[in-house]
Amino acid sequence: MSLNLVIIPTYNEKENIENIIRAVFDQPLSPHILIIEDGSPDGTASIVKNLQKEFPTRLFMLERKGKQGLGTAYITGFKWALKHDYEFIFEMDADFSHNPVDLNRLYDACANQGADMAIGSRYVTGVNVVNWPIGRVLMSYFASKYVRFVLGVNIADTTAGFKCYKREVLETIELDKIRFKGYAFQVEMKYTAFECGFILKEVPVIFINRVLGSSKMSGGIFGEAFLGVIQLKINSWFRKFPQKKKV
Repeated sequence: MSLNLVIIPTYNEKENIENIIRAVFDQPLSPHILIIEDGSPDGTASIVKNLQKEFPTRLFMLERKGKQGLGTAYITGFKWALKHDYEFIFEMDADFSHNPVDLNRLYDACANQGADMAIGSRYVTGVNVVNWPIGRVLMSYFASKYVRFVLGVNIADTTAGFKCYKREVLETIELDKIRFKGYAFQVEMKYTAFECGFILKEVPVIFINRVLGSSKMSGGIFGEAFLGVIQLKINSWFRKFPQKKKV
């Protein structure tokens, strides 16, 4: 059995799903993949089921009814990963904005460089974003600056969704207390891991905007992130975070 699990949430990703699955399986990590499928009307689930015949011991899927949010998709995946004894758990988009080759670098940061969570960072070495409108680049970049200021965490790309977790991080974080569903979910997971005493390391990656399919981004997601960051900080004043075990 592989120790590594890549979790990929999907909604209407028929143009990308087969290619991303094959590209992930081509990596030397030999990961397994868990698709969290939110009832895509475009037939994404059928494509995955067909591929499961080819990869019966490596490709898994959980189907949910309708769009329930990115955060709940990953929480569902994290719980499944812990139940099935994976040691390194990855978050990844289906649309090739995250390069499957970089999974190996995120793994290396956690397995060999002392990180508990590795973050595929667009901003740790400047602005490494391709094919995004300038308005979205600026919004994302300054959103991360805002989060750093409010929460006091030294992370350049606080909203990044390309990550590797050591198992202990997900075991320690109280997953049922994670509240946010959109971009704020990514911030909340990093901030909670930070408050729990885990080591977060940014690994520079180049983020390439999707070529096929449509973006799931909306103004409401950014609104949740903006207000959610303040809420996170206030809540932290009244909460005792579980701590990383001392070795």
